[in-house]
Amino acid sequence: MERSFFSALIYSLLGVSTLGGLAFAGFSGSPAPPPPGRPEGDWRLLDPVVYENISIFPVVSSYSSDTGGFLTLDEGLATGEVVVAERGNEGMARSRDGSVVIPDYDRRTGATVNQLVLVNRSKRPLLLLAGELVSGGKQDRIIGKDRIVPVGAPPLPLDVFCVEHGRWSNGSQFASAKLMVHPSVREKAAVDKKQEEVWSAVRGGTTYSPEVRAEAPAALPRISARDLSDAMSGPAPTQSYQKIYEGSRVGHSVDTFVREVQVRFARATSGLKGEHVVGVVVAYGGEVAWSDIFASGNLFGQYWNKLLRSYAVEAMARPTFREVASRDSASDFLRRLNGREIQESEPGVYRWREITDGRFAQIELESIEPKPMTVHRLFLHRT
Repeated sequence: MERSFFSALIYSLLGVSTLGGLAFAGFSGSPAPPPPGRPEGDWRLLDPVVYENISIFPVVSSYSSDTGGFLTLDEGLATGEVVVAERGNEGMARSRDGSVVIPDYDRRTGATVNQLVLVNRSKRPLLLLAGELVSGGKQDRIIGKDRIVPVGAPPLPLDVFCVEHGRWSNGSQFASAKLMVHPSVREKAAVDKKQEEVWSAVRGGTTYSPEVRAEAPAALPRISARDLSDAMSGPAPTQSYQKIYEGSRVGHSVDTFVREVQVRFARATSGLKGEHVVGVVVAYGGEVAWSDIFASGNLFGQYWNKLLRSYAVEAMARPTFREVASRDSASDFLRRLNGREIQESEPGVYRWREITDGRFAQIELESIEPKPMTVHRLFLHRT
């Protein structure tokens, strides 16, 4: 597969992510607001947390569902309760004691880029979000769509997208990278659902097309040709996320960016009484991009570091416009779209819903049992 200079840089920016979908779309000029609609939930926006070219509006709610029963991908892979293998392992199956048997990879079995096999052998339903990365195997992949994998389910053919151009060879066992790819890539996986579009977003870094106007001076290093060259040299011959990140000056800058936002975010949300932070609305240079909202404060907390790092990478790949988005524009991303709707479901487990209206998209993952709840909701402006 082709080697991409920019994919190496993005890998370098993201490699040491701490955990925690879905998508950002770029655009030229100011977007038209989404169609009017009723607020989706019992949500309230706080003042934005601003740093460099990013504005993050905390979304708080006095209501929080009980989400303690869900297992996240990072937890499951770390404990061995979730097992992922190349699709070619047809022999992957459950034994009588519930354990999973996965034979060594055989080239004759035909592993494919866009499908893996996953088994949830825990006693909790597994939550998967589009854009989450699993590292290892023949190639690093990202989850293609939000879904829930129930307890005791048979081995699941899992739709994924490749984000690693430089390797197609036997690698380590799949593991969590504790990483959510940056939003421009998440959008292409979650909405466009095309491998070429995902690769294009990885190569280009961001799908945003800026207006021709002056940028503000940047406090942190931006993407440069030297960064690309350094990322592709010596320590990263296979474009592995972890290997490329080591010693990366840009990676250090992402850490600095994340720490600065974390401090401001913690300060802005520290005095809440009877409310919990359940999500965020994110804007760059005054343009609102998307929102990630969860069913509970606890669930949001499990994904927050992972999401924040992805937001920071997008910020560093974009122009340094310092404008701050208005509260009204951010509030539009808490409303329900009234457009074309498609649904997919697994009876008794979950329902996935996508609503599109012009350049806007809303994606929801709803748990059906034991209690119906919208586990994750994304609202985004498409490219």
